[in-house]
Amino acid sequence: MKNNILKFLTIAFIITSCNRNAHDFDASGTFEAEEVIVSSEATGRLISFDIEEGQSIAAGKKIGLIDAENLTLQKEQIEASIKALSEKTADVNPQIQLLQNQQAVQQSQLKTLYVEKVRVLNLLKMDAATRKQLDDINAQIDVIQKQMAVTKQQINVQRSATSTQNRGILSEGKPLQKRVEQLNDQLKRATIVNPVNGTVLTKYAEQGEITSAGKALYKIADLSTLTLRAYITGAQLSQVKINQQVTVRVDKGADDYKTLKGTITWISDKAEFTPKTIQTKDERSNLVYATKIRVKNDGYLKLGMYGEVIWSSQL
Repeated sequence: MKNNILKFLTIAFIITSCNRNAHDFDASGTFEAEEVIVSSEATGRLISFDIEEGQSIAAGKKIGLIDAENLTLQKEQIEASIKALSEKTADVNPQIQLLQNQQAVQQSQLKTLYVEKVRVLNLLKMDAATRKQLDDINAQIDVIQKQMAVTKQQINVQRSATSTQNRGILSEGKPLQKRVEQLNDQLKRATIVNPVNGTVLTKYAEQGEITSAGKALYKIADLSTLTLRAYITGAQLSQVKINQQVTVRVDKGADDYKTLKGTITWISDKAEFTPKTIQTKDERSNLVYATKIRVKNDGYLKLGMYGEVIWSSQL
């Protein structure tokens, strides 16, 4: 009796295995995600690095800081040099004020001479003054006018010379200001900001370690939607198209499947040799075409999990 029961169980297991292995699917593959390796953009000690594997992180969140004290000191030194340049510039106002005062005196003298000229002209009409007196007044007026022209020219020259001198000094600050901007950019890169929404898959560094620009810190991927990379034969190409809705199923226990909906997002235009771990509808096919099927993850799907695809509505 025991032998009969054992034989029955063996036959049932074989039948079940055969049913499970029967190619009642159109394609198969494994789940993957768009993985992003986040690297350091600066060199220094990791002052803080607050993430753990399996942790979900939002895009734009600050998760770490690299020691950038040396950059800060360089920036302060350059800013001090820029400030020192301003102190080297000349102040033209005192010289201009002196010349303007001189010009005011000349203007006053000219005004007095004009009054004197009018008086001499009146006296000349009454024959109470000589022609020479008028000529002397005109000569003095001419001298003062020329002096005023020279003073005006001196003011313009002084302003131009001082302005040129100051521009030469301040022009030295432009390269220094650009250097400050570069340091600000480097200081900004010392803050580690998570670039995408996702879950930390692998952590490559720890707080307190020395890192360098380009060194990987962690790997992250958005697991809310996974991609099933499935393979089809050439004969199946006519049955699939981009944005086609398909049924995806994965193992759920020993004798059950979990089914989900998927969307074909990509079909390769080049054939490749069938991967050893992949089963196809036609096992005799040596060449297959890769496809990508996007599947919304309810938390059950895992990276590397095996999945099967059905074009039709069969479940």
